[in-house]
Amino acid sequence: MRLVRLIANLGYGSQKDVKAMLRAGRVRLADGTQLGENSTADHDDIRIDGQTLDPPAGLVAILNKPAGYTCSTSDPGKIVYELLPWRFMRRKPIVAPVGRLDRDTTGLLLLTDDGDFSHRVTAPKAKIAKTYLVQLARPLNGDEAAIFAAGTLMLRSEKTPLAPAELEVLGPTTARLTISEGRYHQAKRMFAAVGNHVESLQRVRIGGLDLGDLAEGQWRMLSPAEAAQVFEG
Repeated sequence: MRLVRLIANLGYGSQKDVKAMLRAGRVRLADGTQLGENSTADHDDIRIDGQTLDPPAGLVAILNKPAGYTCSTSDPGKIVYELLPWRFMRRKPIVAPVGRLDRDTTGLLLLTDDGDFSHRVTAPKAKIAKTYLVQLARPLNGDEAAIFAAGTLMLRSEKTPLAPAELEVLGPTTARLTISEGRYHQAKRMFAAVGNHVESLQRVRIGGLDLGDLAEGQWRMLSPAEAAQVFEG
């Protein structure tokens, strides 16, 4: 692929913008050699303003999403792309959230330009476990773990019961919930079904991948080995 098109597809600007960057000497090799429109170079050896290029197709990133942001490219309020490099939204294909966290839910959000990866994570038949820390409005009754594990809980307006889920009680009003489905607002609706209300919800793990020490509002690229952890555990 021509250098101009490569850089433009990674979201750094239009092809016209990239040509201007090349003329201005902003695109170079790691050793400082200036590149031109007809130059050829290994992806890993290209620098823009001294910084390495974003990964090629197959990028997977992790974001510790704060409350108040939506997983959208356009919204009247704040969107997760405000926390990411602006070029992610211009990349072709776009770096998009893998599934969604609603505005008030925090924690682990994956983003990728790899449609196959996204489908493998979100497809219902994948049954990838997702773990949440839950803060509740009222103390737990004590029977919630058994109800969630039974595989018979019906949510309002649903026609089939939920798959068994695991609940670990951490305190009178706090718990760790692990589910293998992705129904609309599932965690919140599960607690509503047993007479409680979720005050806050944080996703801390998908499959075998957890947030680690990633601070709220921060993001980082995942290595292929790290991304593969999603399908483990």
